[in-house]
Amino acid sequence: MEKVVRVSPAVESDGGEGIGKWRIESTEKEKKIHGDEIYDAVVVCNGHYIEPRLAEIPVVGQGRRCIAITIVFLHHSKISSASVVDISRDISGFAKEVHVASWSNSADTFTKQNGYTNIWMHSMIERVHEDGSVVFQNGETVLGDVIMHCTGYKYHFPFLDTNGEVTVDDNCVGPLYKHIFPPALAPWLSFAGIPYKVLPFPMFELQSKWIAGVLSGRIKLPSKEDMMVETKTMKDTFEALGIPKRFTHCLGIDQFEYYDWLGSQIGCLGTEEWRKEMSLPIFMRKMKHPKITVVDFGGTSLYIE
Repeated sequence: MEKVVRVSPAVESDGGEGIGKWRIESTEKEKKIHGDEIYDAVVVCNGHYIEPRLAEIPVVGQGRRCIAITIVFLHHSKISSASVVDISRDISGFAKEVHVASWSNSADTFTKQNGYTNIWMHSMIERVHEDGSVVFQNGETVLGDVIMHCTGYKYHFPFLDTNGEVTVDDNCVGPLYKHIFPPALAPWLSFAGIPYKVLPFPMFELQSKWIAGVLSGRIKLPSKEDMMVETKTMKDTFEALGIPKRFTHCLGIDQFEYYDWLGSQIGCLGTEEWRKEMSLPIFMRKMKHPKITVVDFGGTSLYIE
């Protein structure tokens, strides 16, 4: 494999050159080499933890204090993929007060986080005033020094030209069959690693094996029409349930059903039972007791703090 893999080129552009052909322009800056090559298939694996997705916060007035400090964690290894709960917990030991505004909270939410005396959960921010006061939808007002965006990242493919067949709308990449293949361009274009709130590496492996099986001809995809029907059904289901489009790729506890489906396609076990049995209790305990998570491994307890 090492003979056919290059890890240093930066892809500048990636566009279709007819059915099943992709033109890749790349640059190796250190060697000052510009590449212009034609490939049969493209698998996009550039991740989605680089381009920050900032919340839109109305600011009233132009005073100095209203220019809040915006902190976006990009490269810190400890918390680059942490949730707002993880980050608020980390900084609570240093900040006098931490106020968390979340889309998932109802408009009247105002409560302390379990296990903490200085973390408050709120509804979304309604506006920020020039004196630094932050007004929440629940009517509460606090005087803030720093606004920290823990709003995740954007799916960002500046190099990819699909002639409009694949778009990113409200952080939903689509249409994608099983979060991987765009029906109009399958199997010659695919995406690996799109879902989040998952066990990443087991998912990457299963997705990669399925993609490889499809490209080799060993595994057949449904027709373009059938794949489009499934993606539309998923979209319609989200709309009927009132779930915002941006949660399309959020799997959570549904990830195991997804892994099992991938496993059925490639002829292997999707998720080991022990992994399922271990993951769900950890998730539930973390939500209930965010400061300490206890994992019981057959009589041996591991305390994660």
